[in-house]
Amino acid sequence: HRRVTIDSDVRPGFTACYLRLAGDECAFIETHTSHALPRLLAALTSAGKRPEDVRWVVITHAHLDHAAGAGALMAACPNATLLAHPRAARHMVAPQKLIDGATAVYGAARFKELYGTIQPIAADRVRSLEDGESFELGDAKLTVWHTAGHANHHFVVDDPRTETVYTGDTFGLVYPSLQKRGRFVLPSTSPVNFDAPAARTSIEKVLALQERFVCLTHYDAYEDQAAIAAQLLRFVDHAGAWVEQAARGDEPLDAMTASIARLWTAAIAREAPSFGPEEMDWLALAIDLNAQGLA
Repeated sequence: HRRVTIDSDVRPGFTACYLRLAGDECAFIETHTSHALPRLLAALTSAGKRPEDVRWVVITHAHLDHAAGAGALMAACPNATLLAHPRAARHMVAPQKLIDGATAVYGAARFKELYGTIQPIAADRVRSLEDGESFELGDAKLTVWHTAGHANHHFVVDDPRTETVYTGDTFGLVYPSLQKRGRFVLPSTSPVNFDAPAARTSIEKVLALQERFVCLTHYDAYEDQAAIAAQLLRFVDHAGAWVEQAARGDEPLDAMTASIARLWTAAIAREAPSFGPEEMDWLALAIDLNAQGLA
């Protein structure tokens, strides 16, 4: 029983997928985009496995940096079944709504550059998992727990055999390049379903599982869960207050987004006063998306 972290993005240490090995069987947890497919298959080969050995492809939720590559990976792994939250599974079978929404935001050329091709997956190869439902991999049993807050179609995967919870975006963003001066974690409040009370409940649910490791999609495995959660919850509470404050005002959406971005920047400066231009440049996209989500 082991897991392998796969650096699946063109920006190192930004987006991870995981290969979970259990005897003769294996599973991928997260898929990133279709551009990541060669890296995922290379990790499989390095582990001595074939695409035919993949039993499950698991996505924590349907956001495109987690699930856009699911169709391509499923096409490459003929015996695999996709596992997803019920609200995410339907978008894997019929992804046109995801494609149309992202294309409207980015334009067709930029969408293709970012996410590649999103392929639909046959309904009979997709299985929805309810809260607390389990699946087997070799002689291991993994259980999913629904975790709203970041998205209402999100679950985490508890894997006691490796003492691991695969947290998707529920347990925040802990980029390795930002950990040189102490632990720094940021929640993801990207559009459109962020809910601060639900996010707090979900973070506490992960802690209650009491596994040794949390494996984040952004990025890798950590053991200091209490320290991560404490900082994460401070930010979540700020975000919830900013939403309430903005809702009482009458700023237009663009102005509100800019105001909230400034609040994020100031809050990050308080939590990480040693951050300079390099760190803030790394966080620029996250701040922008977080502000959009709250606005």
